[in-house]
Amino acid sequence: RVKWSNQPNEFWLLASKLACFRTKDIMADIQLGCYTIKSHGAKVARLHMYDWIILLLLAVIDGLLNIIEPFHRFIGKDMMTDLRYPLKGNTVPFWAVPLIGIVLPCVIFGGIYFKKKNIYDLHHGILGILYSVLITAVITDAIKDGVGRPRPDFFWRCFPDGKDLYDNVTTGVLCHGEKSVIKEGHKSFPSGHSSWSFAGLGFLTWYLTGKIAVFDRKGHIAKLCIIVLPLLTAALVAVSRVDDYWHHWQDVVAGAVLGLTVASFCYLQFFPYPYDADGLWPHAYTLQLAEARNSGIANSFSVRPPTETEEGEGQGGIALRDTSPILDTMESGRRYGN
Repeated sequence: RVKWSNQPNEFWLLASKLACFRTKDIMADIQLGCYTIKSHGAKVARLHMYDWIILLLLAVIDGLLNIIEPFHRFIGKDMMTDLRYPLKGNTVPFWAVPLIGIVLPCVIFGGIYFKKKNIYDLHHGILGILYSVLITAVITDAIKDGVGRPRPDFFWRCFPDGKDLYDNVTTGVLCHGEKSVIKEGHKSFPSGHSSWSFAGLGFLTWYLTGKIAVFDRKGHIAKLCIIVLPLLTAALVAVSRVDDYWHHWQDVVAGAVLGLTVASFCYLQFFPYPYDADGLWPHAYTLQLAEARNSGIANSFSVRPPTETEEGEGQGGIALRDTSPILDTMESGRRYGN
């Protein structure tokens, strides 16, 4: 039987060294560990169940906003001078915007997941960009319906045969075009193509900025070329709306500002600032590592020399406990100080 009371400090020194080696091993295992869909997918999904429910609600709201009739702003005869641009098709079709603003970024998220096996990054990237786009869509369509600004090609929507007709008293337009085409003609402000593109690709820009460590202070300015590409793509989509005479330039600028603003808020809800020391991965992943690390340290420091009153307790004279690593560190400091 070992008499711990004779040389307690020597034992504690040895135990501390062993614990340090064990802690380093645990930290290495944690950092090399994989958080996959199989191992942590269900857990992450349960934690964010209500977020996905609200996301579906946002999609329903946006659908309703596209069904209701927008405000029909008064359009007089003298106002038609600026609304006679030709009625053209879309350079960027409506169906292509979700592909550019949502599907393309999600493919990039998936590629990084298959390389790094981080379900937190994949989940929060997809959830974040969907929230960015859908919140932007709801705000955009609500403003469209409320403002009712006519598009630059409204004349040809209202009078497809070129024969204009106005009220004799108010000089307001008396449209005889197709109802659905006229309805769409009252949705100029802000631009949906612009806001959607900047919401999705703006989020992707934030994401890539953190992943390739653009602001690591090492002077690799070539990295800026990578993060500029999504913004340039969004800008070209926005410019096409002016070229097609579907929007005034103010509509496009307002949509871009709206999309970028929402994208920034949504990204920072899930991820740190790209220049942060932990800017590579989402907040949830960092917290998961911290919890696992603390758990490993707590277990590695769970052995301490017994006091004289505990010497006779137990079979081997060693007492086990679960405690905080901070308290253990403080306790060891007091022992060394004594």
